[in-house]
Amino acid sequence: MSAPALTRRVIASAPVVALVGALGLTTLVMLVVGVDPTLAYPALVRGAVLDGNLEYTIAAFVPTLGMALAFALPLRAGEFNLGGDGQLAMGGVTAAALALLVPLPPGVAVVLPLAAGAVAGGLVAVVAAPLSTRLGIPAIVSTLLISAPAVSLASYLVRFPLAEPNTGIAQTPPLPEAAHLPALGGSGYLTIGLPLIAVLTALWLYADGRTVLGYEIRATGQNREFARYGGVKVDRVAALALAGGGAFAGLAGALIVLGPPHRFVDGALTAPGYTFTAVAAVLLASARPVVVPLTVALLTFLQVGGQGMEREAGVPSQLTQIVQGLIIVIVAVLATLRARRPR
Repeated sequence: MSAPALTRRVIASAPVVALVGALGLTTLVMLVVGVDPTLAYPALVRGAVLDGNLEYTIAAFVPTLGMALAFALPLRAGEFNLGGDGQLAMGGVTAAALALLVPLPPGVAVVLPLAAGAVAGGLVAVVAAPLSTRLGIPAIVSTLLISAPAVSLASYLVRFPLAEPNTGIAQTPPLPEAAHLPALGGSGYLTIGLPLIAVLTALWLYADGRTVLGYEIRATGQNREFARYGGVKVDRVAALALAGGGAFAGLAGALIVLGPPHRFVDGALTAPGYTFTAVAAVLLASARPVVVPLTVALLTFLQVGGQGMEREAGVPSQLTQIVQGLIIVIVAVLATLRARRPR
């Protein structure tokens, strides 16, 4: 096989190459620091799917998939939404505020806060659209810069106007029972958020491949000037894509707050690193929509299993973050090779 053909094959199998390469390098790191991989990896599997941990892994999959959609949808339009943390936090605090301050009947008390959280996340994200289209500030910069004040605003709200009194903890009071997400089968962690995010993912897959808007988004992402020449209003499409991504992030925040422990706790939405894991998953999937849920499931497995690996084998759970970081680096290298490949 010729060298160019081999290069093309390697690039085409980028997700497999990135995953295998990252795990290989992580194994090498384990050996260097004196950790036995034959003990670490079984502990990782047990921490993710055995000993009653599968339920928690699935519960963590829901917000991670929501954040992956928040990054993947704008990416299809050529926009990099790195402000997921701010959109997530604002969606969560908006849902909590509505549930606490506005008496709502059962059913509506769940649907309306979820919708409000999605709108709040979309509004935070769409601010980046005119900064990109009118002022030339890339969305990868503006969304990241907007994220910090959005997280700080959510932190202020939960520490002062919405704070639970006399606790000393930055959190809201428990949400009314009517605003609790219904559990699945009496589970302590799984709620209707799982089927909801699955349905929304299926709708996104359909819209991306079978609708005019999906075509316009993809055309804008692949060649903006050609799309403009073909009659696509690329500025409007970019704004819609960013707003849609932010709405997914805001919805993910609302799902977290309306699920156990049914309150907004300062830092609890951003500390698990849903945004970083989601970005790594989308890059690992090479932004192919049908592959995104699979890569999200894989990285959620690694992230949750890393905690079990730390408990049982004494391996720092940060090693799973190393895996995610290496995945991003390897995907970036393969993307560079793809860009430099002779046509």
